[in-house]
Amino acid sequence: MLKPTLLLLLPFLLLTTAHTAEPPDQPKTWAEQHLEQEHHINNFDPGAFFTLHDFDSSGTWTRDEVLRFYGLSQPDTHTSFSEETRSHVWETILSSMDFDHDGKISMEEFQSFSSGGNTLPDFGLGPGHHGDDEYEYEIHHFEKYHNEETTEEELTHPEDIEHVWVALVRIFGFDLLGLIWVPSSSGSMIKTMRRRRDRLFST
Repeated sequence: MLKPTLLLLLPFLLLTTAHTAEPPDQPKTWAEQHLEQEHHINNFDPGAFFTLHDFDSSGTWTRDEVLRFYGLSQPDTHTSFSEETRSHVWETILSSMDFDHDGKISMEEFQSFSSGGNTLPDFGLGPGHHGDDEYEYEIHHFEKYHNEETTEEELTHPEDIEHVWVALVRIFGFDLLGLIWVPSSSGSMIKTMRRRRDRLFST
């Protein structure tokens, strides 16, 4: 049995514990996840986000820019998105923040949208890859599995081999697959590499 003095202190201990407990972490928004995964930025600032994704520095977001930061305009993505999906994303964004109805999103409109407690929607399409092949390889593979001390001989992952192969195809403009030694490459990897090559040169 608890001593009387401990019984008197019990309510205070419970109150103290209740006040010191930290609130649970809120789930990250799509924009926060995008900044972390695509840019290694850990805090969301509407103005900085807008400027970072104003690819032509015009002071507005156009349809092409919105589709690009959602990862829907890369010609060589492994997943192709329908025009219906692209239109849905653009129309959703436009209808939620194009307050002057000029068909573009200005920084002021985006900041007004954000200051109202709104966030960019997550359409379930991933984090929004929008860099070129080199950038995507560096940020999603090399930084994760290698470092500056990695030698060329250690770059043996399928992603490393594909990266070199695509670079050679871009430089020389034809299929060098028969001339390049590809260690332990599977038939499916070669098919994937050829599909990627075809996408690169069909645009």
